[in-house]
Amino acid sequence: MEFKVNSKLLEKLLTKIIPAVPSRTTMPILENFLFELNDGLLTIYATDLEIALKSSINVVAEENTKLVVPARLLYEIVRSLQETTILFQVSPNGKTNLKTDNGVYTISYLLPEGFPDIPSFPENSEDRDNIGKMLIGGPELKKAIEQTSFAMSKEDMRPAMMGLLLEFTDEGLRFVSTDGHRLVNLLKKTVNIGFNDQYILPDRAISVLMKILEEKDVKILLSNTYVSFRAGDIEFITRLIAQKYPDYRSVIPFENENRLKIKPADLFSTIKRMLLFSPANSRKVKFSITQNNLEVSSEDIDMGSFARENIYCEYSGEPMDIGFNSTYVNDVISHLQNEDEIVFKLHSPTKAVIIEPVINKDNEELMMLLMPVRLNN
Repeated sequence: MEFKVNSKLLEKLLTKIIPAVPSRTTMPILENFLFELNDGLLTIYATDLEIALKSSINVVAEENTKLVVPARLLYEIVRSLQETTILFQVSPNGKTNLKTDNGVYTISYLLPEGFPDIPSFPENSEDRDNIGKMLIGGPELKKAIEQTSFAMSKEDMRPAMMGLLLEFTDEGLRFVSTDGHRLVNLLKKTVNIGFNDQYILPDRAISVLMKILEEKDVKILLSNTYVSFRAGDIEFITRLIAQKYPDYRSVIPFENENRLKIKPADLFSTIKRMLLFSPANSRKVKFSITQNNLEVSSEDIDMGSFARENIYCEYSGEPMDIGFNSTYVNDVISHLQNEDEIVFKLHSPTKAVIIEPVINKDNEELMMLLMPVRLNN
């Protein structure tokens, strides 16, 4: 059995698919690609059982077949070639020859029976009513994930918080993440699919999504256990985190009457310098807020270092000293740098602080929450 394919087109496809191949696994079969050739269409699959990627390419072939080939070996062979035509010759003895004008490369293959099934979302199946569907621009989805996913928890004890929440509501689609110290809540009002539900994307899925999202629109299909992202000729499928997301609304304060308005670029520059002076064990930075002035300071007693800077701000409220983890402040402000002005909504040195753009973009609401740390008096 034989088929032909352009080396650069195949390389482009394999580059999209290989992120789903695990670098370490107790199941050797997962270190392979599944090739499925059907009527001149070659579809290639990869999975680590949590996520799966598949994409297709037209090839010159007269027969249909399925085979499992070593993923990284094939990928390295193909990407090392100049642009050429590759002739795949599949022999019954478990060997495949890759022939070009200049060489022959022989690799082993396996039968497809041992390769795990890839979840599918047939749009015309009897279960289509149980599948949620939506369409969103690739750049819009990528930006939403970038703005929110940084606050996901890294603690295994909180599996739900280790993912990104997609919450469909009557208001629109919310992207929510929190690690208990920070919380990000982004509402996209333009997305409404007619039902209310929650889906939690795992961290691994987020990292792969960020690599494959492009300018194309993304069609999202949702079931109770999996979600599919289709963009152009690639489909990405991930298992959802099967946990209930904590009630994030319960930690959002409603009595933050003090307002500090500031330019995020000014504060971001200052915080980056304060990171050099904050103690390694607490990363503490102090905000001393008075009318028209924010004094930011940090001291590492063990190292004998201290820094203080003053930034112009607009503040309405009683003078206040409040402490934060400088790393968390840096993360939050770095994701608000493109805003002209942001506002800190404060109540007291021990209550959560809300940070928002002064002016939200059209059809969007962005809110970040930051827990303070206790200052030593």
